[in-house]
Amino acid sequence: MFALTAKAIRSSFINVSLRERNSLVIPADLGDLDWSTRDYYGWRDPKTPLLGFIVAEVDGEAVGLQLRQADQATRTRPQCSWCCDVTLPNEVVFFAAKRAGKAGRAGNAVGTLLCSGFECSRNVRRLDPPPYLGFDAAAARDRRIATLRNNVDAFFRDLRDGA
Repeated sequence: MFALTAKAIRSSFINVSLRERNSLVIPADLGDLDWSTRDYYGWRDPKTPLLGFIVAEVDGEAVGLQLRQADQATRTRPQCSWCCDVTLPNEVVFFAAKRAGKAGRAGNAVGTLLCSGFECSRNVRRLDPPPYLGFDAAAARDRRIATLRNNVDAFFRDLRDGA
């Protein structure tokens, strides 16, 4: 992912109103991040803990989405739909995001299960011990990264382009 500025992040959001976009609280540590190890940038605002914000690169441009966490916890221990991490090193919660444009204003939304702190990029880059002799752990990690990128891209495109 390419490095983002606060201004670029703020202007990238496609499923929020102008008032919501202007009131976004963007983390101050953008300059300290290693953008080369991120497939998207996500954060939570401590003042509004049920909201999540994600920015990803789609077609060479930054696209931002606001997500809302479900009030109720899931009954089982779910798996993240993006990183598909089976070791579950962190909490996974249900998020819903309004579609962009007219569909979103009409109340259309899409839901998905995601790592609660948006740890997917870290999860897929973990080099797990090989399950059997001859297993290529580095190739498996590369496949997990590619799968994460495909899942993020598909979700963003669905919200941006879907009806």
